[in-house]
Amino acid sequence: MSLVIFSHGRCLSYDIGHDHPEAASRIHAVQDQLLSSGLEFVVQQRDATPASMEQLYLAHDPAYVDHVFDAVPDTGHIWLDDDTQANAKSLNAALYSAGSGINAVDLVMQQQDTQAFCLIRPPGHHAEYKAAKGFCIFNNIAVAAAYAMQQYGLQRVLIVDFDVHHGNGTEDIFQHEPRVKFFSSFQHPFYPYTDPVGHTPSIVKMPLAAGTTGALYQQRFTEEWLPLMHEFQPELVLVSAGFDAHIEDDMGQMKLTELDYLWLGQQLKQIADRYCGGRLVSMLEGGYEHSPLARSVVSYLKGQL
Repeated sequence: MSLVIFSHGRCLSYDIGHDHPEAASRIHAVQDQLLSSGLEFVVQQRDATPASMEQLYLAHDPAYVDHVFDAVPDTGHIWLDDDTQANAKSLNAALYSAGSGINAVDLVMQQQDTQAFCLIRPPGHHAEYKAAKGFCIFNNIAVAAAYAMQQYGLQRVLIVDFDVHHGNGTEDIFQHEPRVKFFSSFQHPFYPYTDPVGHTPSIVKMPLAAGTTGALYQQRFTEEWLPLMHEFQPELVLVSAGFDAHIEDDMGQMKLTELDYLWLGQQLKQIADRYCGGRLVSMLEGGYEHSPLARSVVSYLKGQL
């Protein structure tokens, strides 16, 4: 098997502002941990290419995509929502972030027993069909899923989101898409304060109380999710990999550790191996305390080796 990491310097090039949690230093921390752990010498690293407007249209309202392109200034910034700003460099970063998922889908669909991890920013899972939200301009995982269905004719795409925040944007885009099964675990009640109940067959939610431990998380994942994943028999596994449910991350109040992310990597790899030739693509979402983020990413990737 092989594990490929997609990223690009454009994901590092924009600055949201002093002390903003969604900073380029998140990526640097992961890169440093890959090196110090020795994993850098095991994985392959490749540059992403940017998504086109037509590829973004697969998951977003074309009018919204056009608005972002038209509204982004050459200098300064605009606010796309209360938490999400865009400037010339952030738009480019968002294009490379979305493009990395397309690159990763092409890789795993064309090369058997291969996994990919997209080390990118900005994140994407809060971006809805017609709107930016929560630091997210375009929904990277949704673009990847929509592209996989269009390009390769897939009929069963599994998306798993274990960020501490609910993937409201991914739900918004795919809630009525029978080819997608979207599983989202998240602290509740918590931002973005969405309904904790899934109301369509495509959506499976796992709301979790503040203070949830790794042992309880693993128990609920095993009992509530694994049977449904086996029943679905996915042709591709996509993961919104947020690491802000870590006990050391102040963004949330959950108590997962590196061992839980190692376990998640193992479980998702087993699903991919059993049903779709190991086709597994993960994309970085949250995780804002640098040390636990970096350690957790490395542990998660080790779970796939």
